[in-house]
Amino acid sequence: MLPNMHDAEPIPAEARAEIDRLLQSGDLFRYTAAEDAPVTLLEREFAAHLGARYALAVSSCSAALFLSLKALDLPRGARVLIPGFTFAAVPSSIIHADCLPVLCEVGEDYRIDIRDFEAKLDGVQAVIVSHMRGHTSDMDAIMALCAQRDIPVVEDAAHSLGTTWHGRNIGTLGRIGCFSFQSYKLLNAGEGGILVTDDADLVARAVILSGAYEHMWKKHLDDSDPALAEAFDRWQNQLPLYNLRMSNLSAAVILPQMPHIAQRVADGRRNHDRVAAQIDRSAWISVPAKLPPEERAPDSLQFNLCGMDDAQVARFVEAAGAEGVKVQVFGQSQDNARAFWNWQFLPEMPELPRTRAMLARACDTRLPARLTEADCDAVAGVLLAAAEAAMGEVKRYGT
Repeated sequence: MLPNMHDAEPIPAEARAEIDRLLQSGDLFRYTAAEDAPVTLLEREFAAHLGARYALAVSSCSAALFLSLKALDLPRGARVLIPGFTFAAVPSSIIHADCLPVLCEVGEDYRIDIRDFEAKLDGVQAVIVSHMRGHTSDMDAIMALCAQRDIPVVEDAAHSLGTTWHGRNIGTLGRIGCFSFQSYKLLNAGEGGILVTDDADLVARAVILSGAYEHMWKKHLDDSDPALAEAFDRWQNQLPLYNLRMSNLSAAVILPQMPHIAQRVADGRRNHDRVAAQIDRSAWISVPAKLPPEERAPDSLQFNLCGMDDAQVARFVEAAGAEGVKVQVFGQSQDNARAFWNWQFLPEMPELPRTRAMLARACDTRLPARLTEADCDAVAGVLLAAAEAAMGEVKRYGT
């Protein structure tokens, strides 16, 4: 029998003492402590883990994306290019920042269509690259094209903690990288996010914008970093406060999970590759391969259904669900927040036929790192049997 694959990662027992201490003290506000508050410790440890100079923990990855755009000081109405396959929070963050989302095509491998990306770059003031579900687009091409035009790149790395590109951590390739601590991400705080950057001026702006009122930004300072001190002093009282801070309680939940990152990445990759290798042998299932420079850190599985009509796709989903494997088809699930045509708040609704066709057959299922190899084999068996069941009816009725 399959375990429940939809529970989030449990919080390590070692978090309880710090959580109890915080609850007893009521010391939940990040700026109460004179130094070394849990949020500060998380920022320091996360930046060191990624190899970034600065980190700012906030209330969500959406907040991190919004603050990134505001910190870049983009003009009102600036056009921000994003892939057509992402979560609704990404274009929403652009709207909140008084900018305009511009969508480009995404291919059958869930990655940015570089030709369409390049064709839409002219007139764009910033780019957000969503490494959607942990699939890395061709960052060599993207960074080169943006560098030629002096366009800043923000990485939406919500699903990509632990993924590398040519050995470099995803989230450190662009000007700013944004990560999520929502329940189904590698580090689980229920909600929360963090941004990383090497740019002192950008992080100073983001810190103040996040809600470092009066001189609370001094608690982000390091005596050995005069550039950051100068940037904070320059932006004091010059920016609005959006109050998107992370609480100490959230940081206390995340910090004990940091030492587990490497093992969770290794286990997640093992599970993904084991199931992918088995189901990819089916005539009706295709799993896109990773790009050569990419080492992924997957916590879920995506695959495409081949040669099925809509009714057969529905039968596949029903058959898999009956055996305990919940599958969502991005373009078939009602009001799916990852289907661009459901973002009715967009000022400009694009035509993206390639992305629309991909989403109509692109499947997603949870595949937590905690699964055993036997569990993974059982998941693969369910998916293969579901494909046979969906297509078997066609063969029977067609004879």
